[in-house]
Amino acid sequence: METNKKVKFDNDVCKEVTISGKKNGMLALFITMIVYIGAIAVVILSALNVQDEILWVIPLGIAALWLCIGWIPFLGLRVLKPQEALVLTLFGRYYGTLRGDGFFWVNPFCTSINPAAKTQLNQSGDVKTESPISLASVSGIGLVNNKLSLKVMTLNNNRQKINDCLGTPVEIGIAVTWSIDDTAKAVFNVENYKEYLSLQCDASLRNIVRIYPYDVAPGVDTTGDGIADEGSLRGSSEIVAERIRDEIQSRVAIAGLKIYEARITYLAYAPEIAAAMLQRQQASAIIDARKMIVDGAVGMVELALERLAENNTIDLDEERKASMVSNLLVVLCGNHDAQPVVNSGSLY
Repeated sequence: METNKKVKFDNDVCKEVTISGKKNGMLALFITMIVYIGAIAVVILSALNVQDEILWVIPLGIAALWLCIGWIPFLGLRVLKPQEALVLTLFGRYYGTLRGDGFFWVNPFCTSINPAAKTQLNQSGDVKTESPISLASVSGIGLVNNKLSLKVMTLNNNRQKINDCLGTPVEIGIAVTWSIDDTAKAVFNVENYKEYLSLQCDASLRNIVRIYPYDVAPGVDTTGDGIADEGSLRGSSEIVAERIRDEIQSRVAIAGLKIYEARITYLAYAPEIAAAMLQRQQASAIIDARKMIVDGAVGMVELALERLAENNTIDLDEERKASMVSNLLVVLCGNHDAQPVVNSGSLY
């Protein structure tokens, strides 16, 4: 059987060749069964006409030969469901790829190949199932589990402990949405495209995370333009995810894989420093809160003094103003409710 175009190689990199016009499995099955029935009929008729043995020698020989080797065309039958593909080789050479759903018939000596068929990753579409026993599976030709899934799958990569640009260890996990774009590259250009994808996800994640700090830090350039910015893993998750996706895509292009998106699913400090960083965050929050309280208290004191001076409600000297400011700040900035003390005497 011939394909619709020749196999092309670019720098020893195999490219996919789609086999077209092979959805004739039902016709091939029907013809093969008819010939089988005819061969059986010839054997029966030759047995019933023993007196004419000479006339039945040649038909009987052909029928007997077909009964012995007639099962071979059945090996060329292939059934594919939607979003499935089958990579075929013929005596060691790439024969082509069957795509799309249907009942196909190809050269019965073609064998299907999928080095990653038994590789189980933490991803959708990788469920261990027992393949049914069939003539094809016993003969080693056209194994059912050698089909490649063209569906969009999600790889939930394991969490990794990585040092950010400041040397702080963080734990981060990503989910990568991907699919097979070129079946020939996926099968022939790498040893196992699933393991290759997983390893490249780990490498790309480590390569990008080390550029960013966990939180906004002064003097850090995450874009590479020589100017400090406010990029961080926690605050710039969308940008970080996009850079991780581009990094993975550039690495797995040779394997014929397409990366749709990469999302950060888990981000936290490493356990050994989580408590210390929590205290640091709490201290920073307390300082920010205290600063806001003091700014508000000072504004309220200034407003009170201005209103008293405008309305001439009371004439205060500098010492009384200082005492009033001190009391107001204590009341406004204190952690607990103030306990008033009534002074019935004089300040002097």
